[in-house]
Amino acid sequence: MDQLEERQIVVSRTFEAPLKLLWKAWTEPEHFMKWYGPKGFTAPTCEIDLRVGGRHLWSMLSPDGTQMYFTGSYKEVVPMKRLVFTDSFSDAEGNVMSHAMMGMGEGMPEIMDVTVTFAHADGKTTVTVSHVGYGASAEHAGMGWEQAFDKLTAVLAKG
Repeated sequence: MDQLEERQIVVSRTFEAPLKLLWKAWTEPEHFMKWYGPKGFTAPTCEIDLRVGGRHLWSMLSPDGTQMYFTGSYKEVVPMKRLVFTDSFSDAEGNVMSHAMMGMGEGMPEIMDVTVTFAHADGKTTVTVSHVGYGASAEHAGMGWEQAFDKLTAVLAKG
């Protein structure tokens, strides 16, 4: 196992919702903004150009008012099955910023890879996120994905 694989976060959740709804939650800004980010955070901005080579730019607003931006490009888009994209800290215009510039310390790559898979069976959809590249903050980031999935569960329950 290489060093990056050792810093991989994998979070999976089975939702009692149709595949089409989960796909929209990840690929349509108006849906993505309702759930993205850990507990207490909001996602005030989101741009998604859903095609190979297309860019995403979204933000999270912390409870203390700190806004963080993330950008990347889509490497693979297989409708209703799989998304693969890069993910980096950025400024509001989508210019990549290092983790050190964000006060996150050293040791993390500027560009990380995220793979999201979707599997549907018996009226339920399992979404699995693999986020490669976290260092010492991997446990914290995994908890963030779990909390985001909690928010997504609540959004889906509301319809």
